[in-house]
Amino acid sequence: MYHFFVNREFISDEYIDITGEDFNHAVNALRMKEGEALVISDENGIDYSCEVLFIEREAENPYLRAKILNVNEENHELKSRIWLFQGLPKSDKMELIVQKATELGVSDIVPTITKNCVVKLDDKKASQKVSRWQAIAESAAKQSKRSIIPKVHMPVKFTDAVMQCESFEVKLIPYENEKGIMSMCEAIVSFLPDRNIAVFIGPEGGFDQMEVKFAEKHGIMPVSLGKRILRTETAAIAMLSMIMIRLEIADEIDFETEE
Repeated sequence: MYHFFVNREFISDEYIDITGEDFNHAVNALRMKEGEALVISDENGIDYSCEVLFIEREAENPYLRAKILNVNEENHELKSRIWLFQGLPKSDKMELIVQKATELGVSDIVPTITKNCVVKLDDKKASQKVSRWQAIAESAAKQSKRSIIPKVHMPVKFTDAVMQCESFEVKLIPYENEKGIMSMCEAIVSFLPDRNIAVFIGPEGGFDQMEVKFAEKHGIMPVSLGKRILRTETAAIAMLSMIMIRLEIADEIDFETEE
């Protein structure tokens, strides 16, 4: 079943209109027809089960009108907001990270410039990259049945990233020189619903020691991901997977308790 994201302004009590690029994709690429089922989500994470009512091709602004069959406010989102502060990696690794982070439930992705980053982006290149990464996030959100599209932010310096999440309840920085898995065990206990969680992942070459010390001074806890050194894309996936599973378990336990 196809999935689209639409702003609230195009949603009424009974109908939802799909316009612009999404209209072209639905009608010309997917060749959707009247009566076909689809899912539409708004920016608040509310899911609407719909069917195509009609397609208006001749209007000045063509649109596909979908009839709302059911509204589901219990969406597919985790109960915490997770920010990934990802050290800028080389080549196209960021595309993979954005895709997998979206599938694993992040709400925000912040490309972060650290001492060991090899990639250098001027404002024009950064804007182009962010547009590309945002499109990947939208595609991954549709594929994984997310109810929102994660926001990919413009790149920021490491010190600014640390200050950006100062008020977060949980802040973690995997670091290869952190010994013992108990730090990770302690962190897992803190992954609870309704908390803002920040995860810092280093680029190739990892974090500089002074960066980790700066992070610690601002309440960011170094953790170990085990005895092996993980690639930057693997570290992001490993951390986010643990957070996702812990939050899903906590949510399910709470649900069963309420029952």
